[in-house]
Amino acid sequence: MTATATVAGGPAVVRVDVSAYTIPTDFPESDGTFEWDSTTIVVVEAEAGHARGLGYTYADTATAELVRSRLAPAVEGRDAMDVQGSWAAMVEGIRNLGRPGIASMAVAAVDVALWDLKAHLLDVPLATLLGRVHDEVPLYGSGGFTSYPLDRLQAQLGGWVEQGIPAVKMKIGRDPAEDPRRVAAAREAIGPDAELFIDANGAYGRKQALRFAERFAAEGRVTWFEEPVSSDDLEGLRLLRDRAPAGMDITAGEYGYDIVYFRRMLEAGAVDVLQADVTRCAGITELLRVGALCQSHNVTLSGHTAPQIHAHALCAVGPLEHLEYFHDHARIERMLFDGALEPAGGALRPDLSRPGLGIELKRADAERYAV
Repeated sequence: MTATATVAGGPAVVRVDVSAYTIPTDFPESDGTFEWDSTTIVVVEAEAGHARGLGYTYADTATAELVRSRLAPAVEGRDAMDVQGSWAAMVEGIRNLGRPGIASMAVAAVDVALWDLKAHLLDVPLATLLGRVHDEVPLYGSGGFTSYPLDRLQAQLGGWVEQGIPAVKMKIGRDPAEDPRRVAAAREAIGPDAELFIDANGAYGRKQALRFAERFAAEGRVTWFEEPVSSDDLEGLRLLRDRAPAGMDITAGEYGYDIVYFRRMLEAGAVDVLQADVTRCAGITELLRVGALCQSHNVTLSGHTAPQIHAHALCAVGPLEHLEYFHDHARIERMLFDGALEPAGGALRPDLSRPGLGIELKRADAERYAV
């Protein structure tokens, strides 16, 4: 097909390109259950008519191969205006591969690229295309890795508060005996008024997590306890939610890959706030459904990382809590994308003067990290 090919209803998707880039961290990083020194971003670009759309996910390079071998052929030749139809074709194409994990992250990258492409074809911002409920997305700063010495931990968290971000999150669980001292140092750095969140990444047992919840609420005024136990332990999360101190939200959901996962978590009453990651849960198409599911359960939704995509997508989600402004992803997106949004007043506001996501890949800058 040529770049001007059409199908009934609109221009056809004529090309889907994929690339991957691995960027070293600026300092060794770890949480309660994992360590890493680099992050890989898989970038998808879809072309139709006069326009090109961009999407991405944070995943292994195997994700790029799946896009190239299985998903690109599934959407090339389809109507670029029919994003949900392309999404369904991709999900059908990965049936025998399994929906969770790499397959859903690959679908996410293509789905975001197709939404961005459609917005470019219509020459509107993506937030406008999706239908804005909110003008901006509130943020909390996220990092505070367990590998950080106390001075680096305090500088990072305190720096976000100085920028006007009203809440920050730190990692715990690597050394439980050390966690109270680190939480106390974080509270000292951010002052008495900012909110302090903690994330154990499932490192604690149930009773251990409950003991720490009570201690951190009393000593550090912690208001958010993410994955105190494994996100697969719905009974444990419900136990923590029922017994945690008043004013402390129990949260999880970032490892959700499909709507059924989120439904089970909500039906179990496992969380006060549900989390979802647009780059894992098969893209914007599924994220909007997760938002509707939250609304039906009277639970708010918090976006997990990938700020440039979520800044647009979450504007279309009614029961919005906030977005995780994750150190790694914010840094990478500033490095690789022209037009990357910066926080202002503790929020990200989509640039309504630019179509789509409003970002473009800095090819020359990205090439040095190409896999």
